[in-house]
Amino acid sequence: MRLPKFLIVAAMSLALPAAAAEIAAPEYKIDPFWPKALPNTWTMGVLAGVVADKADNMWIIHRPKTVEGYLLGGAQTPPTAACCMPAPPVLAFNQTGDVVKSWGGKGEGYEWPTSEHGIAIDPKGNVWIGGNATRASQDGSPADGQILKFTADGKFLLQIGHAGPSKGSLDTTQLSGVSDVAFDEKSNEVFVADGYGNHRIIVFDMDTGKFKRMWGAYGKPPTDLQTPPPKPGDAPATQFRLVHCVKTSADGMVYVCDRNNNRMQVFKKDGTFVAEYFYARDTRSPSGGTVGHIGLWPDKTQSLLALADIGNFAVRIVRRDNGQEVSVMGRAGPYAGQLHRIHQVTFDSQGNLYTAEMERVQKFVRTGGAKP
Repeated sequence: MRLPKFLIVAAMSLALPAAAAEIAAPEYKIDPFWPKALPNTWTMGVLAGVVADKADNMWIIHRPKTVEGYLLGGAQTPPTAACCMPAPPVLAFNQTGDVVKSWGGKGEGYEWPTSEHGIAIDPKGNVWIGGNATRASQDGSPADGQILKFTADGKFLLQIGHAGPSKGSLDTTQLSGVSDVAFDEKSNEVFVADGYGNHRIIVFDMDTGKFKRMWGAYGKPPTDLQTPPPKPGDAPATQFRLVHCVKTSADGMVYVCDRNNNRMQVFKKDGTFVAEYFYARDTRSPSGGTVGHIGLWPDKTQSLLALADIGNFAVRIVRRDNGQEVSVMGRAGPYAGQLHRIHQVTFDSQGNLYTAEMERVQKFVRTGGAKP
């Protein structure tokens, strides 16, 4: 018996997967007056981290050693000019742009990093930082083989690893050039992007620092293989090249920036590989690759991701479910709203976007489009 044509069409439509619903991109304008001028004639060096806490205070970490010499007149003994001196490496700004916390640097009981990199707030409100120096500096400061945990007021709580060179990507006691950390509250674990010297994600207990597990690209065991810069037409690299961020979503996925391989890889919390997505794959910019950092959109499903495209001086907004790009914003430049060596990116609870850049943090206010 021949079925009527409309029944055949209906049956076919039921057999096809539903088309993915479109997601609007958020729209932004720069707030040129946020943050306010720093107090105490402070100035910042290269910013290497930005993150929001539960109260929407914006935390940054910068590198005081990178402040240009001509800005250090106020730090001399005696002062040689009225301005300036390096700000403490950790600063927190409230929504109106005032500094509400400031601390960091060398202290008792821990090894402060030689080159600060990455800042994260755990579920209990503690602050974690890393460092990306993979070898001793000219002034004798050691390589960064550690991560540090502090209270929000700067009280030291925990150190994992020690200052000094890498012991290899399979060693469980030493890190090398940590760029970022993320957390899983249920399992009480901290996920570490151990990626400037080593080539892995490594997981520890959040309270004790006990080693749990590690993995490299595609969930395979990490190696110390130094992969060359990708060329157009190359097959995907079998190992991470520069693990520049790690983020955990509310539904238990782990997102990893393989910065200079121009890709994001997605895993389950146990290290099982799920997917990878490439962005501007042929980019070979001397400033860096295209997936430098990730911010998760603050709606219930964290439906969007912001990617810091370091190599193209841009922020890419992509869908979290399939990696599809929905918008690109930004261009290179030193003026307000332009991106001057973007390093990290994050959202607050209202969907406003923040960028950590060369010597500054910027706030882009959401004006329309997607809503949290």
